[in-house]
Amino acid sequence: MYYILFYEFIEGYLEKRTPFRQEHFNHLKEYIQSEKLRLAGAFADPADSAALVFKVDEKDLIEDFVKNDPYYKNGLIINYKIREWTVVAGSDLSK
Repeated sequence: MYYILFYEFIEGYLEKRTPFRQEHFNHLKEYIQSEKLRLAGAFADPADSAALVFKVDEKDLIEDFVKNDPYYKNGLIINYKIREWTVVAGSDLSK
């Protein structure tokens, strides 16, 4: 199943993320290498939120991802939402 994780950032996120950025990328890399995380990125203009696309069997895995994300643990994420996503077209469907 596909899920999209939506993050909402604190005011001034771009300036405040620096001390946690490498650790956050390492966290992402772990999930990318296991093929659970397929895409991730922040929205621009304004840089106030992000979306991460997961392909996993259990939504709980995404909850664990959030709870262990350095951005979340250090207060850069003020809100998050996980939505199941029904994919009907795209090159990733055969995987």
